[in-house]
Amino acid sequence: MLERLATLLREEGGLMATLVGSEPPIDPAREPAMRSPARVAAEGPRTEGRREEYELLVEAIYEGYLVHYGSPRVVRPAEADLGLLAGDQLYAIGLAMLVGLGDTAAVAELADTITLSALAHGAGEPALAEAVWDASARAVGWGSSEAHRRAKDLAFAGAPGAIEAMRTSAAELSASP
Repeated sequence: MLERLATLLREEGGLMATLVGSEPPIDPAREPAMRSPARVAAEGPRTEGRREEYELLVEAIYEGYLVHYGSPRVVRPAEADLGLLAGDQLYAIGLAMLVGLGDTAAVAELADTITLSALAHGAGEPALAEAVWDASARAVGWGSSEAHRRAKDLAFAGAPGAIEAMRTSAAELSASP
């Protein structure tokens, strides 16, 4: 899927095409930290019949997040300012694809994910950002729940129990039929 994202960005041309690394993207299957949120979202029942589209668009948004806060796998900006622009453009690409699918619930979910991730990193809590991504990917694939909405409220408020609430909501969403 990362190669598909790289191809999409090259085909769009412009500045984003110049930022795509020449070497093959890093394979997320070899990264021990966390399964790709894109793969998690695409495995849910809400994405049935459009799994590849969901995986690609969530991968674009997640790559934007990694450009901002982590180690991107596809896009390699040489300067910090350029990285900010590239990350924002990746968010926009993924969200625009999602709007094209007409999934307003997932648009809202991923917009919250972008915001909550930024808040978590701003507060020096990257583990919370990781929990947000896991729970949000599950909400995109399986649908949200009251527990997930409460977890997001805690995270928006910067409450101490936010990370555990996010982890619990992710586990609950995975267990949903």
